Amino acid sequence: MKLLKPLLLLLLLITTTNAQTALYKPIDTDTVKYSLNDLGKMWTFDSVPVERFEKQYGFKPSVEWLNNVQKSALQFGGGCSAAFVSEDGLIMTNHHCGRGQLSSIQDEGENWLRDGFYAETLDDERFVPNLFVDQLINIEDVTDEIKSEMDKGKTDEEKIVLRDSAKAKLIRDGEDESSLVCKVVTLYNGGKFSLYFYKRYSDIRLVMAPDFQIAATGWDWDNFTYPRYELDFMFYRAYDEGGKPVKSENHFTWSEKGAEEGEPIFVVGRPGHTDRLLSVANLEYLRDVVYTNRLALYEDLYQVYFELFNKYPERESELLNKVMGYGNGRKSYAGRLYGLSKPVLMAKKVDFEKELRTRVNDSPELTAKYGTLWNEIENVISELRKSSSEYYGYLPQRRGASVYFKIANSTTDYAEQMKKDASDRSPLYQEDNIENTLKNIYPDSIDVEFNNLLIRAHANTATSILGKDDKLLKKLYGGQIGEEAVAFALSNSILTSKESVEEFLGKTPDEILNSNDSFIQFITNSKVVYDKLYKERKNLNNTLTILNQKLGEAVFEVFGENISPDASMTLRISDGVIKGYEYNGTIAPGKTTYYGLWDRYISFGKKTYPWGLHPRWQTPPAELDLSIPIGFASTNDIVGGNSGSSLINRNMEVVGLAHDGNLESLAGHFIFDKTNNRTVSTDSWGLIESLKYVYKTDRLVVELLNSKIVK
Repeated sequence: MKLLKPLLLLLLLITTTNAQTALYKPIDTDTVKYSLNDLGKMWTFDSVPVERFEKQYGFKPSVEWLNNVQKSALQFGGGCSAAFVSEDGLIMTNHHCGRGQLSSIQDEGENWLRDGFYAETLDDERFVPNLFVDQLINIEDVTDEIKSEMDKGKTDEEKIVLRDSAKAKLIRDGEDESSLVCKVVTLYNGGKFSLYFYKRYSDIRLVMAPDFQIAATGWDWDNFTYPRYELDFMFYRAYDEGGKPVKSENHFTWSEKGAEEGEPIFVVGRPGHTDRLLSVANLEYLRDVVYTNRLALYEDLYQVYFELFNKYPERESELLNKVMGYGNGRKSYAGRLYGLSKPVLMAKKVDFEKELRTRVNDSPELTAKYGTLWNEIENVISELRKSSSEYYGYLPQRRGASVYFKIANSTTDYAEQMKKDASDRSPLYQEDNIENTLKNIYPDSIDVEFNNLLIRAHANTATSILGKDDKLLKKLYGGQIGEEAVAFALSNSILTSKESVEEFLGKTPDEILNSNDSFIQFITNSKVVYDKLYKERKNLNNTLTILNQKLGEAVFEVFGENISPDASMTLRISDGVIKGYEYNGTIAPGKTTYYGLWDRYISFGKKTYPWGLHPRWQTPPAELDLSIPIGFASTNDIVGGNSGSSLINRNMEVVGLAHDGNLESLAGHFIFDKTNNRTVSTDSWGLIESLKYVYKTDRLVVELLNSKIVK
């Protein structure tokens, strides 16, 4: 497996973020021991360690407190978190969770991404189509029902089918009985299953969105970093069936001055996914194969859009989200790779697995159930490794594919369909539709520069995985990468003009499929290899899924709910405190202030990218105290999906709004390192001050401070 130089450089840069203990004093990994805290603290609401909270913070949440907090929190759309922050259905989440919808609901002449939006009155609040929020009402344990069904299966594939069938039935029955939205949640990789009941609100209207520049200050460069200086927030409102603001008994109130360093605070939101219970063999496979290949893809596609972004500033609105999106993915996988490449973190995983296996082997009952489990996992991983290069190298391009690959796919589909009897062809290739299908194979226009860059990206990514000597890549790229690969592929293709494609489609199906066209040759030959590997690997992955479920069961039997389950895109509560940490040979403060916002703006020459400011922010308002905190870092445990989570104190007051983790937190996908894993949040004090003195949203400020609409 080969790594591109840019990826190595990126990882090299990341490794400079070691904590001081590793920077100044070598660590003997043979002496490293795991702690149950390494498994994190994303607690489900039916299993909150209240005694632990009392011991650590002197605060024991009551049943009523937990119920109110649970129902105040919301799942926002398909992928973020949110919360009610007034009794009149006011909702708070992140700007980056909702900004993709802004252009579709603004009127002609408006530019809400650039300038922001504010509804002066209730009537001005703008309906957002297809947006919903879900409120968790109840949780039921359904472990026995699902496991008893799975036990009826004789093969791994049958067990998975029975599991999914049992889940579907539980969801149907739950929704029929409750009229709520239901979801079966898998915990401890299948050690426990829960049925979650949600109340859904579908009439959601936009109340206030700040400008993009303040919500994403530092853009892709500041993503997953700290210290940070941005206000990543947005406000919506839920309406009932009668078109009136929802009356929500459960909601958070507002803390004007936020939290002090060291006081207990809680993140309430829906972390997306973690793999903290996986075996060491599985983690090594993710490190060596899966994440290495994904990082290669994101790096090469990021360079495409970043190059165009720098070259064509007038296309900023078109290219910005791509730069941000691929930059986010690139940094995310680089951070995970860094974590899995860090000897201390892996030593903790090895020690945890050693302890788990010892406890299993000390019990005849557990040995009978799980004694051979790790060897079985290692055998499956070994088989997956054997085919990984060809599988990932020939993986069909689902994103970032050049138009020439799409034309080649359509052309080969046409040829394969035409070899069938007319009655067996798909609808697109029936007599009534085929003329229109052929017309659409070649687009009306092609952005040649952009698509050539996408070819370059594929050449670089595929070559990093397969090597220059791969026989299919040599036919496509002539053993080249970069611009030379692009030139070779295009010079050996007839798919570069509409006229040549139309002429080509007049040939027989066999002539098309056996053509020497560079793209068609690669598509047809790689598809044969990939399809075969896909079937083989699907069976292996089914087996691995069942083995990982057994591993989760083993962990659950040994440790129970003393450890929190992996994140599952469902509501959790995580405890922590505001706290700085060591990085890059210095110290990051627990809180950052407004002074830093203008320091970054001025230090980088007041340029729009990436620390620019909207005109309304370029001169500090006289009323704004620049020593007020704008953001903070805390020891709460979050991952992607927690975006938009409220941070509250023991009085259920909002003290912050989570929008990110730091770079070190990306290793949190596998292990929680309390020394420098930090949640990065907007401070409630800084946020309310911006509403008062920059945006002058008086109606919104009054509602937040009174927890209700004040007429």
